Amino acid sequence: MSIRSKLGMFDLTMIIISLVIGVGIFKTPGIVARNAGTPFIFYTAWVAGGIISIFGALTFAEIGSRLPVAGGFYKIFSHCYHPAFAFMINWSQLIALAGSAAAIALVGAEYIKPLVLPATMQTELASRLIAFTMMVVLFAVNFSGIKMSARVQNMLSVLKIGMILLLCLAVFGTKSADTGIATVVQPGGNPLKALGLAMIPVFYSWNGYQYTINFGADIKNPQRSIPYAIFFGISIIMLLYIAINIAFCQALGFEHLQGKELIAAELAKKFSGEAGFKVTSILIFISVIGFLNTSLMSNPRVYYAMAEDNILPPIFKRVNEKTQTQEFALTFFFALMALSLLFLKTFEKILNDIIFINSLALVFGTATVFILRKRMADTGYTGFKVKPQVVIPAVFILFLLFICISVFVSDPVAAITGMAQFVIGFPLYHAIRKLNSVKL
Repeated sequence: MSIRSKLGMFDLTMIIISLVIGVGIFKTPGIVARNAGTPFIFYTAWVAGGIISIFGALTFAEIGSRLPVAGGFYKIFSHCYHPAFAFMINWSQLIALAGSAAAIALVGAEYIKPLVLPATMQTELASRLIAFTMMVVLFAVNFSGIKMSARVQNMLSVLKIGMILLLCLAVFGTKSADTGIATVVQPGGNPLKALGLAMIPVFYSWNGYQYTINFGADIKNPQRSIPYAIFFGISIIMLLYIAINIAFCQALGFEHLQGKELIAAELAKKFSGEAGFKVTSILIFISVIGFLNTSLMSNPRVYYAMAEDNILPPIFKRVNEKTQTQEFALTFFFALMALSLLFLKTFEKILNDIIFINSLALVFGTATVFILRKRMADTGYTGFKVKPQVVIPAVFILFLLFICISVFVSDPVAAITGMAQFVIGFPLYHAIRKLNSVKL
């Protein structure tokens, strides 16, 4: 059976917040500070990332309104280019996303591990077992139905927003350790290169809103709900991100921020002692759970779209009539996440691997807005339209190309690996199609 609409605008807004605010904002500021080298470039990277992400969000709001279908991030490529190209983009994306989800689960485990285990048991194996347990619990929640997943998600997103606001309020009335907003780049440095390297983790922290279009068939009144939810969600996220980065620098000092891992917990410990450290670690753990929950909600919808194009077997689009759960597709993605735990690299290495192929996919994904406009010119479309119609998508595409170049400069192996995964998708697509035709 097909997917029925069960999600409202508030549900979608909360999903967007958790798709974007995973663990990145609690982990990447230290990497951004180290790559930026100066507070001026640090703040510039975060503000520029926010503005550009609004451009991307508005563009994908129009794309999602024009093509509100299940697995929209696959369908836009299939509809506007070719199913083979759609498969090449998405198969590498889905592998990367499973790896990313597993990496974030591991970060959540690192935060909660000191609170639940004695020092002698705080091993790497313990972190992986905690991460796996998180995955199993959320798999069970999602298996019970999309409405249950949405309710859990709404609760987690509200807690997440409250947590960030509390962290920001913690620095009010204190002296600045080293805000350094007026600091300039040191002589002899390369500010453009520093900005490019800083933008890689920044963009990772902003990434995720584009997957909202995977829920096109699940959303009530999608032409209205998708653009409004994206606008509200991204606006809330931008305010929270800018506020918390100012809080980090205000409380810890820019030099102390560089390269730090558990930044938010350190901030809470500074103002509230050990109790603050524990509370913040728990809340960040909740934030990680929220991100993992949205991953399990979103990615099986792409498998549904692939099955509709007869690329994947029909079992991937099988939906439980009562719960609206893609039971097999959900299980398959869960298995990918679990398998990724066995082969995880460092967080920063995974970040580079994901961002290159993700940015490349977004270049072509953003360009579909022009194709959809042309094809729908005579249909009387009255839904959301981003304005100015050419400038905003074009600027976003140029920014994405800048990110791709920055990743290639900083980690050419990650860029080449991403391209290899993309190219391998072409013979794999034809092999799968041939196999499916033989079965038929």
